[in-house]
Amino acid sequence: MAHTFDELVAKQRAADEAHVRVRHLQESFGPPTRAPWSGEQTSAWETAWRAWRDLARDVQLAVSEFARAEGIPRNEVEARVKRAARHGDGDGRAA
Repeated sequence: MAHTFDELVAKQRAADEAHVRVRHLQESFGPPTRAPWSGEQTSAWETAWRAWRDLARDVQLAVSEFARAEGIPRNEVEARVKRAARHGDGDGRAA
């Protein structure tokens, strides 16, 4: 499937937001070794973690496909996408 750069940025933003959710839950619940999490807490964290993992995997696959299709080194595409997603650098193509 062909992806546009804007789609890659949107995917990265979704993965970043999912990661923030996982971190928020961890901070809210505290370390599970200090006080065991309830079943609901464990379920909420696992669901959030799976969502983040799946979104991050989708970003990685899409970046690889885009890089291959455009003939650009993968690490360069990944850096541009992350910069654009986190800093709103437009299309991320500026140096």
